[in-house]
Amino acid sequence: MVERLAIDHVGHLGDGVALVDGQSIFVPYALGGETVDVAPVTGHHPDRRQLVRIERASPERIEPFCQHFGVCGGCAIQHWDAERYRDWKRKLVVAALTLAKIDCDVASLIDAHGNGRRRMTLHARKGTHDVLKVGFAAAHSHDVIAIDRCPILDPGLNGAIEAAWALAEPLIGIGKPLDIQLTATDGGLDVDIRGSGPMPAAAIAALSQIAAKHRLARLTRHGELVLMRESPGVRMGKARVILPPGCFLQATVAGEETLASLVMELGARAKNVADLFCGVGPFALRLAEKSRVSAYDSDAGAVASLQKAAASTPGLKPIKAEARDLFRRPLVAEELREFDTVVFDPPRQGALAQAERLAASRVPVVIAVSCNPATFARDARILVDGGYRIAGVTPVDQFRHTPHVELVARFAR
Repeated sequence: MVERLAIDHVGHLGDGVALVDGQSIFVPYALGGETVDVAPVTGHHPDRRQLVRIERASPERIEPFCQHFGVCGGCAIQHWDAERYRDWKRKLVVAALTLAKIDCDVASLIDAHGNGRRRMTLHARKGTHDVLKVGFAAAHSHDVIAIDRCPILDPGLNGAIEAAWALAEPLIGIGKPLDIQLTATDGGLDVDIRGSGPMPAAAIAALSQIAAKHRLARLTRHGELVLMRESPGVRMGKARVILPPGCFLQATVAGEETLASLVMELGARAKNVADLFCGVGPFALRLAEKSRVSAYDSDAGAVASLQKAAASTPGLKPIKAEARDLFRRPLVAEELREFDTVVFDPPRQGALAQAERLAASRVPVVIAVSCNPATFARDARILVDGGYRIAGVTPVDQFRHTPHVELVARFAR
């Protein structure tokens, strides 16, 4: 049954929102001011509709640049005028702060897409009639949309999709869904395959041959080495970091450099810094050019890579790196006493426990980096209630065409 809706605005996930009898109805790929025909969505989604036809298009609508847009779930917005899109993305941060009753300046959005995404995860599944599909998940679905190209990728990922298809071929017969993570490094493609389970020696040998043919820097399976031709490294400031298999890395080079530049600027006077949720060291290794750094993260592999990079880079001040779960064991006020600046960059769930300990501390300056405005606003409210003053927020867009936005903020006692 097709119904006609008037779209009021674009929601925080990038869907068009129609207001019907006081209820919000979400229509992917629709824009504010449009009149659209929609159909029900199968499953338990009474507030969602499927776009069937645009009866009256918004003047802000533009032509998407990717042939897979609207089917692949990787991008939510390619159909909106760039200026309107940027304004909407900045307002996502403003709305989260307003909800938390935090009043501060929000700077203009910084575009940090750069050359595109340097990492991705492709899914490999058996489709109808046991046909292999390698691609991204469909929008709002677990179905896999097979792809042979993606226009938002960094040139360093050239050949990555072809390599993923080749690696999936000998494994798909195992009957398990595969996730293939690919990262562009200075040594070539770094690939980690997950979901295969134990494999016979013949399958591992086949993977090794495919890895060599596609000139992969490294191939691992669940983090276990299959083949390494070159060490997969990336530059972070003066340092070169050898990545642990499947590790977290900022999505774009420009994104990492922009976030790090903001952190360095806001912490320019720091002498003794704690870098919390440090990962492989995108902030710690740069901060150490001027400041002593103590770095903490629950990922022991990432911490080990940071330690090795620091030890092999001349001209850095001391970096102490420790594997520690900051959700279960946040740094407490007594431990924080020695630092004049704390930087924290938690996962999407934020840093509730650590924010509470920071609010009870006397650290003069706290620099927060976040990939989730909602959890940032929650943690910021805790810091403000604890006596900190927020100087302002800078939003950063390294996940262009999606509702994800990064931000950096400085708090001072």
